[in-house]
Amino acid sequence: MPVPSIHPEDYTYDLPADRIAQYPLPERDASKLICSIGETIKEDVFRNIADWLPPGSMLVMNNTRVIRARLIFQKPSGGSVEIFCLEPLEPTKEVSEAFQQRGPLLWKCLIGHAKRWKSGHLTREMIFSGNPVILQAERSGEQGEGAFAIRFSWDHPEITFGDLLEEAGRTPLPPYILRQDEEEDILRYQTIYARQKGSVAAPTAGFHFTEAVLDSLKARDIRLEQITLHVGLGTFKPITVKELGQHVMHQEQIVVEAGTIRHLLHHLPKPVIAVGTTSVRTLESLYWLGVKQLRHPARIQTVLEQWEPYNDSDSPSIPPWDALIALLQMMEQRGLSTFTARTRLMIVPGYRFRIISGMITNFHQPRSTLLMLIAAYLGEQWKEVYRYSLDHQFRFLSYGDSCLFLR
Repeated sequence: MPVPSIHPEDYTYDLPADRIAQYPLPERDASKLICSIGETIKEDVFRNIADWLPPGSMLVMNNTRVIRARLIFQKPSGGSVEIFCLEPLEPTKEVSEAFQQRGPLLWKCLIGHAKRWKSGHLTREMIFSGNPVILQAERSGEQGEGAFAIRFSWDHPEITFGDLLEEAGRTPLPPYILRQDEEEDILRYQTIYARQKGSVAAPTAGFHFTEAVLDSLKARDIRLEQITLHVGLGTFKPITVKELGQHVMHQEQIVVEAGTIRHLLHHLPKPVIAVGTTSVRTLESLYWLGVKQLRHPARIQTVLEQWEPYNDSDSPSIPPWDALIALLQMMEQRGLSTFTARTRLMIVPGYRFRIISGMITNFHQPRSTLLMLIAAYLGEQWKEVYRYSLDHQFRFLSYGDSCLFLR
C-alpha cells in the first residue's frame, strides 16, 4: 500500500487534565485494566492479567532501562542550565558502549535555558564514592530540531559516563507530569525487569508488572521473552502536520538476542503478545528487516525507515518465519549473537501486523503516533475503549492504568 492518506485530527479525543496521572499508585499491579477482546470491553485489575491471556502465549517485554538523563549545571553567575542527554554521537553511537566510556564523549542533547549558555564550559563538582569529581560540558555545534552536540569530560578516568549519570542525573519525567522528579520516581519510572541502559522515556506498559504477576503468567504456561528498544524523546513528539505523510518519525535503536528470534520462530503461529508499543514496533521491525535481509543478503540490513513497509507491494507473500530465518542465517554467517538495528517504523491505520497477536499498553496522548498505532490494531474500536475508560474513571498516560487488546 502507498503512504497512507490520513488526517491526524481524526485521531484525537478530549483528555481532561485531571485524568492524567501525576503519581503512580502505591502498588504497581493495583492499576485498573481494560480488556478489549473483539468487540467486547471488560474491566478488571492488572494483577489478574494472566486470566485474560491465551494459555501458551508468548509475552514480549522491553527491558530497556531509563537513564537519569537530566543534568543540572550552575553558571558562575548563579543561573542554572539543564542539559538533557538524548543519544550518543562520538566516539560511538552504540548506547551500551557509550555508557562504558571513561573519557571525553559527544552526546546529542537538549538545553534548557539555552540563552543563558552561549559559549564556554559549564562545570559541576560532585562526590562520587567519597571522591570529588569535576564534570565539564562544552557546546560543540547544533544538531537540528533544537538539539545541540555537547562534549562531556571529567577528571577521573576510572569512572564511566553511565556511572556519572546515575550519580548526578535526574529522572526524565514526561512533560505532562507537572511536577519535579522525586526520589520515588527513581524506582517507579522504571520497570522491575529493566536491564539495558539507554532510554530517556520509559516503556510504561511494563510499569504494572510485579514478581507476583510474572509468577502467575508462568503458572499459566505463558512464555516470557525480552527485547530492547531504547525509547527516545520523540515518543512525546505531537503530530502537528495536516497530512500524516509529512510527519518525521524519530529513530530508535533495537537490540534482540539470536535466542529470542529463534524462540519467536518456533512459537509462531501461536499468540505473541507485545508489552507496550515499543515492543510492538520492535517485533514488527524485525519482520521488515528480515524481509530486507531476504532480498539483499549480501550485507546486514540494520535500518528501517518509517514508510518502507507501505511502499512494499510484494511483502504480503512473505510469511514471518521466512523473514526471521533470514535474520538468523545472516547472524550465524557473521557469528553474531545479538542483532542491533535502528527503526523509524510508523504504524498507522491500514498497517497489517505480521508478528504480534495482541498487546498490553497504557493510554496514549491525543493526536500522537502511539494512539495511531492503537487505532491500526483496534480500528474504530479504539474510540469505544477510550470513551469507556474516560467514563469509568481510568487514569491516563505514563503513570496511569492499563489496556489489553486481543482480537
